[in-house]
Amino acid sequence: MAKKLVDGLQSLAKKLEDGLQSLRVPGKRTRGRQKIEMKRIENGDDRLITFSKRRSGIYKMACELVTLCGAEISVVVFSPAGKPFVFAHPSMESVSNRFSKRNPPQKGDGSHPLVEAHRRVRINELNQQYCELVWRLEAEKDQGKALQRLAKARGSQPGWWEAPVEELSVEELSQMVKSLEELHKILYNKIM
Repeated sequence: MAKKLVDGLQSLAKKLEDGLQSLRVPGKRTRGRQKIEMKRIENGDDRLITFSKRRSGIYKMACELVTLCGAEISVVVFSPAGKPFVFAHPSMESVSNRFSKRNPPQKGDGSHPLVEAHRRVRINELNQQYCELVWRLEAEKDQGKALQRLAKARGSQPGWWEAPVEELSVEELSQMVKSLEELHKILYNKIM
């Protein structure tokens, strides 16, 4: 049983190593970005996915416009279900009041120029942090999808880590620890 476990762990380590290598090797496995026909998407699930992705793209562009140009912006999007989604800088009320000319921006609004400059710098910092977090979230989602593809390619057999630890002997547990350390070393060397 222990030999079988070690062989399984070594095989898994090799597959992980190969999987990481295949992720780094440039090779086209998908159809990539393609121009799609502009018409209503009939499949409801596909429509929701497209709405979510495109809404995120619009928000990202709006965030970049605010950060790069210091623009005041407001984006309101209603989902197919009627739920509103809003992105606004500095606020929805400020932008809508300015748009309707009820409350145009005033140069002499009573705030000290240093306070106003500090406020703008802080807002720009927060916008940059937001954009960075959005970018990192997208990268994590892509990595999760890659891991799901690897798991799907592996098939439906359960992973060695899903085996009940309570049923293993002391010898098998120590062998499992050694194999995990070896796997850790392989992955660490691959990453570094």
